[in-house]
Amino acid sequence: MVPASVGVQCPDCVHAGARATRQGEGPYGGRRSVKPQLTTFTLLGVNLAVYLLVLLSGGGYGTWGVRLSISPWGSCLVNDGSGRYYPGVGEQACSVVEGAYWAAGVATGAWWQVLTSAFTHAELIHLGANMLALYFLGPPLEQVLGRARFLAVYLVSALAASAAVMWLAAPDSSALGASGAIFGMLGALLVIARKSGGNYQTILMWLGINVVITVVGGAGISWQGHLGGLLGGLATAAVLVLPPRLRRDRWQWPGVAALTAALLVAIAVRAMMLQ
Repeated sequence: MVPASVGVQCPDCVHAGARATRQGEGPYGGRRSVKPQLTTFTLLGVNLAVYLLVLLSGGGYGTWGVRLSISPWGSCLVNDGSGRYYPGVGEQACSVVEGAYWAAGVATGAWWQVLTSAFTHAELIHLGANMLALYFLGPPLEQVLGRARFLAVYLVSALAASAAVMWLAAPDSSALGASGAIFGMLGALLVIARKSGGNYQTILMWLGINVVITVVGGAGISWQGHLGGLLGGLATAAVLVLPPRLRRDRWQWPGVAALTAALLVAIAVRAMMLQ
């Protein structure tokens, strides 16, 4: 017999109970991370490495800054690193404009921008603000969801931000930064707090502050990316957190896959419309 908190149990009963209990599983099905900071530190490292690459190649309008940030259609840039461009001038016409070059967008072949833009920063303040938010929001979110589900929230939110930029921003504009993914993380934390009966008012307060900053920031901030990231985070968290516990496995990853597919289709449709 095996001593228990109340009386004793037979060894077979203990083994059967252990088999029926999922060891190390988090509240929403994800495996508990031994080091929940690890994924966040990895994301921080990737963002910092890309920032250094952009900085060393001429800044936001240098070689890698232009290549990695997202533009729905592309733009005809003045070749002086200032970011000035010729509105409405396409790739063919740009080739004959003296002192200009064509910076491709998603619709003109730079499909990788839908994800790389979420890891690209051109200014130290922009990078610092986003990485500070990631540092504080990432570990608790991973601790609740597990590593794979946390990454799903981050990446789907980034993809949703790109989809919103494709549809709502000017075709020859460009955007960059992890802000869409950060807004998605805030949205995910809001869903989790609401589901678990936690204090979601604090999250709403921080979300409101960021919305105000987005509005006051004007043309220099991509409200489209922020809105898309927030909606992506809310939707991803909903499919991970809201299904009943007994049916969670059959809804979570199919739901994430369906969201990803819908966003990719939306981006592809918009890209074809812009060609």
